[in-house]
Amino acid sequence: MSELRFDGRVAVITGAGHGLGRSHALSLAERGAKVVVNDLGGALDGTGASAGPAAEVVELIRKNGGEATASTDNVATPEGAQAIVRTAIDAYGRLDIVVNNAGILRDKSFGKISVEEFDQVLAVHVRGSFLVSRAAFPYLKEQGYGRIVNTSSPAGLFGNFGQANYSTAKMGLVGLTKTLGIEGARAGIKANAIAPIAWTRMTEEILPAEFEARFTPERVSALVTFLAHEACETSGEVFSVGGGRIARVFVAEGPGWRQDDHTVEDIRDNWEAILAEQPYLTPTTLGQQATASMKAML
Repeated sequence: MSELRFDGRVAVITGAGHGLGRSHALSLAERGAKVVVNDLGGALDGTGASAGPAAEVVELIRKNGGEATASTDNVATPEGAQAIVRTAIDAYGRLDIVVNNAGILRDKSFGKISVEEFDQVLAVHVRGSFLVSRAAFPYLKEQGYGRIVNTSSPAGLFGNFGQANYSTAKMGLVGLTKTLGIEGARAGIKANAIAPIAWTRMTEEILPAEFEARFTPERVSALVTFLAHEACETSGEVFSVGGGRIARVFVAEGPGWRQDDHTVEDIRDNWEAILAEQPYLTPTTLGQQATASMKAML
C-alpha cells in the first residue's frame, strides 16, 4: 500500500509546543504537510507565556527537512484564533487541517473548585476549539475540503474525580465534533475527535511510571495523522486511543420502556426495563434518535 502523504497540505495544530501536539506536528510534517505550530508557551495551568516551545518544534521540523511556522497566539480569544489561521494563510496560501489540541489543567475537587477555575479550563478547551475551527471554516468550505480533529478525553466521556471543569470541557468537544461533522458534510469537511491516553506533562503525575514507554504520544499521533488525511472518509466519530489500542467510542440508547400516561410509580416499577442495555441503538444524528423514539409510539 502507498504511504499516506500530505504534500501540498497545510495544517494548524494548537498546543503543539509539548506532548501530544508536538508529536502531531512532527508526524504531519514528516509526511509532507506544512505546519503552523501554535503554542502560547504557558504553564500547565495556563499562566505565563513563552515563544520558546513553538519555536523549538518549528526548528526541529525544519532541521528534518520540513516546513513550519510558529504561532504564539491565544486560542481562547477571537483575535488569537483568527491570527492563528491567518498565519497559515499568509505563510502558505491555504489551510486544510485543524488539530485542536491546546489545553490547560486546573484540577480541584468539586467542593473546592472556583467559578474562575471552571471557566478558564472551558475557555481553552471548548471555546478555543470552537474559535479556531470557526476561523478556519470559511477557508475549508470555500475550497470544498477540510479535516478537523478535536481532542476529547476519557475524563470527558466517563468522568473523573477532581476534574469537573476538564471533564465538562472534554465532553463538550464531543458535541462540537458531531455538529461540525454534520454541518461540514456538504463542503467535504470531516470532523472527528480523539480521547487519548498518553504520557505527557499533563499526565506524568497521574499515570504509573511504567506507562511512559508504552503510552507514548507517537502512538496517538498515528491516529490523528490518519484522521487528518484525505483517505479518511469517517466523520463525526470519537476514538479512544493509547498504548497501541484504538477503538470507536459511541453513544448508545437502550430499548427503553414506554407506556402512555405513566405515573411516578409506573417508572419505579419498570426501572429495570428502563436501565436495560440490550438491544441497544447507536444513533449518529438527532434525527435518528428522534425517529427511534417516534417508532416506539406506534
